[in-house]
Amino acid sequence: MEWKPPQLDVSYPPDLVLTNNLDVDPDFADNFARCAKWCADGSSFLVQCENRAFQLFNIPDVQGTQFSAHHKRTFAQSSAVVNFAWYPGASSSNAPAYCFVASVRDCPVKLLDASDGRLRASYPIIDHRERFIAPHSLAFNLTADKLYCGFEDAIEIFDIQQPGEGDRLPTTPSKKSKDGLKGIISSIAFSSSYDYYAIGSLTPSSQAMDNIALYSESNQAAIMPIGGADSHSGVTQLKFDPTTPHILYAAFRRHDAIYAWDLRSDTSVPVKVFNTSPDSRKTLTNQKIEFDIDYAGRWLSVGDQNGCLSMFDLGDSDELDSEQSSAILPRNITPKMTFSAHGDVVGCVAFQPLHSNLLSASGSRHFDEDTKDADSDNSDGDSTDQESDSECQNMITASTRRPLPYVKDSSLKLWSFDHTRTVHHA
Repeated sequence: MEWKPPQLDVSYPPDLVLTNNLDVDPDFADNFARCAKWCADGSSFLVQCENRAFQLFNIPDVQGTQFSAHHKRTFAQSSAVVNFAWYPGASSSNAPAYCFVASVRDCPVKLLDASDGRLRASYPIIDHRERFIAPHSLAFNLTADKLYCGFEDAIEIFDIQQPGEGDRLPTTPSKKSKDGLKGIISSIAFSSSYDYYAIGSLTPSSQAMDNIALYSESNQAAIMPIGGADSHSGVTQLKFDPTTPHILYAAFRRHDAIYAWDLRSDTSVPVKVFNTSPDSRKTLTNQKIEFDIDYAGRWLSVGDQNGCLSMFDLGDSDELDSEQSSAILPRNITPKMTFSAHGDVVGCVAFQPLHSNLLSASGSRHFDEDTKDADSDNSDGDSTDQESDSECQNMITASTRRPLPYVKDSSLKLWSFDHTRTVHHA
């Protein structure tokens, strides 16, 4: 039987079929999810948490419209988690492939067993001062035998079957070639059909240099730069369209638009811009906000700092006529649907494999600005000396007090876009 990707019905808002919270950490009350990703068969998802840990949730076999998620394990780490990636083909029913790689600060890259958290292998990246480097980006190639790790001015390539030191690929331009990128390689994405991959840098683009480039996997060299995005900020995420692998999407730091390029045409100008807000100059959060594309390549979903989810119809994004190919300005795309999902920043969305569901995770650090002025008006007294002493004491207390962040909404929600659902919204 031929497998077909799940179809999403976006003609009306989705049904909320599941709401979950992270497992309580008594030592970190205001914990929240940084990122959540499904394993290949959609039987479980892994959550990167603010409290230096991973939490694994299992989704039992779906019975009709009844969904449930069970917290299975927590994998605490020794330091802050930078990034992680599932091994391609990871499945809870296939023990050898049920694993993921994790980038943890001041540690080698770890290959961890998802069933119990044990360390299977480590892949060290060492700088000139013999310190471990935690890469900002992790990606497996299409054959799943190589691991690509992006960090400042370079990519480390490891053979999965041979733990130990890898091969370093410098990404900075040299005297021989002006191709490449400067800065931290923040994202790596492989095309599903061709012998190339895209890398992005956190260094803002300029007239002299772009911050996205296309590389060849066979000869490990830059093919061409990709630019033209009116963001002037660093790249936070790159992703190829799963069904049209010549379409590349990119998201940028503190920018609410997603840009798309057709690699068959001029890559100096994006072909489409997906705007989540009509006001493109509003102040955005510094937090990384990740988007996702469904397996049919039809829908793109992304959250925002207001707790809303936007659904974009990719439609014919892969097809360009001659008039559009020669156009100077990209085409602006507005959301097909926008709905309120959380009470805080939606930092990550992920489409569930094999089902028409979307997982969203919310949470962000907030600081109460009013606490600084709480004690500023309590120094009135009869004596000038007492007033002066009180003011000095308040100044010392205010200067030494460190404001503690809090979280407004740290929930995980599962939304159903199944066309068979019967509850229609007006």
